[in-house]
Amino acid sequence: MARQYWLAPVPPLHVLDGASFGTFTAFQDVTPKPGIILPAGILEVGSELHLEADGEYTTTASVTFGLGFFYGTAAVVLAVGTALASGAAATSWPWHAEWTGRVRAVGATGSVQGSGFWLLGTSLTTFAAAQAMPATLALRTVAIDTTTAKEVGVGAVCGTSASGNTIKVNRFSATLVS
Repeated sequence: MARQYWLAPVPPLHVLDGASFGTFTAFQDVTPKPGIILPAGILEVGSELHLEADGEYTTTASVTFGLGFFYGTAAVVLAVGTALASGAAATSWPWHAEWTGRVRAVGATGSVQGSGFWLLGTSLTTFAAAQAMPATLALRTVAIDTTTAKEVGVGAVCGTSASGNTIKVNRFSATLVS
C-alpha cells in the first residue's frame, strides 16, 4: 500500500511581531513566542523541513548582522549566514531568511542536511546580495536528536552590542513535508 505524504505548516501560526532584541553579540534565539515545537518522532528519514522568516532591524551606525535557524536550542545551529554590514543608521530596514533541510537519519544521533540563503536590507527598499547559509559544505550536515520534542527557531548575531542595535522577527514559519 502506498504511503500518503503531506505538506503542512507546523503550528503555532504567528500573527504578531516578535519581541525586539538588542545588546547581544553571540548567536541567540530571536523567535516569536510561543515557539514552533516539532513533536518527538515526527521527523523520519527523507522528511523535508522548510524554515522561512522576515523581519526588521534598526541601528545607530553601521553594524554587522548574521541570521540563521536553530533546532532545539540556539546552540544547535541548522544554518547561519556570514555577517553583513548594515550600512549607516537604519530604521526598520528589512531582512529575509530561508533554509530547507532533508532528514538523513533519525534517533538520538540523527542528522539533517540543508542549505538556504538570507538577505539584509541596505535601505527600506533594497537588499544586499543574497548570502548562502551555511557558508561551507561541512556545516550543511547537522546532528539532531529526533527522539524528543524540539523547538525550531530564528537566531541572530550582532557585531556590536548596543541598545540602539535591534532586530525582530515579523513572520516565521516552519513547513514539514513528510
